[in-house]
Amino acid sequence: MTADALPPVVDTATWETQLASLRAREKAATRELDAIAAERRRLPMVEMPDYTLDGADGPVRLAEVFEGKRQLIVYNHMWFAGKEWQCPGCTGFTSQYTRLEFLDNYDARFVIVTQGPIDEALAYKRRVGNRMPWYSTANSPFGTDVGAPPDGGFAVNVFLRDGDTVYRTWHTNGRGTEQLSHSFALIDLLPYGRQEDWQDSPEGWPQSPTYSRWAGSKDIAAAYGPNSL
Repeated sequence: MTADALPPVVDTATWETQLASLRAREKAATRELDAIAAERRRLPMVEMPDYTLDGADGPVRLAEVFEGKRQLIVYNHMWFAGKEWQCPGCTGFTSQYTRLEFLDNYDARFVIVTQGPIDEALAYKRRVGNRMPWYSTANSPFGTDVGAPPDGGFAVNVFLRDGDTVYRTWHTNGRGTEQLSHSFALIDLLPYGRQEDWQDSPEGWPQSPTYSRWAGSKDIAAAYGPNSL
């Protein structure tokens, strides 16, 4: 970073004028997100088969993963067989979720489902200090059917339960999952942003290869795992 990597300095009135212009765009984006959420609430849904997943206490039907709630958010965590450290993006992303009790007031639950065998998945959960409930789809086609096959990518899926019948209501992957994260929202407020080379930044702004500033799985384990301070 050089001394030139600084925003221009202006008087307060000029700054407030430009901030007001940006805020108008931000408010418009907020209203558009509200409209998107309204459309999401009107999406049709598709009935799911009666899948059986593996949980900490043994096999569990998909309807039972709700634990009595009507709504369920599933983060499909990437898993690569035989690897000690799994996807750093998934590991870091899900490490954010430490207080999910507020979902109780919305009749909802948020869990992780991964392709890893349940014993390995739970061991990894402990190693990296993850506090979300984990389930395995290693013995079920569930992961493949919702866009997260073995050795495949990550995804977010949302389900609605009516009695013992489960419906799939929403799905996203890739950068679509960013809306669930507070980390990107905070970083994007900073003058230098994410500092990744794909971003549109002023000349001279600090930039580095995509993902290079992300914490690795070992870093997450050191920060949140059983041996963390």
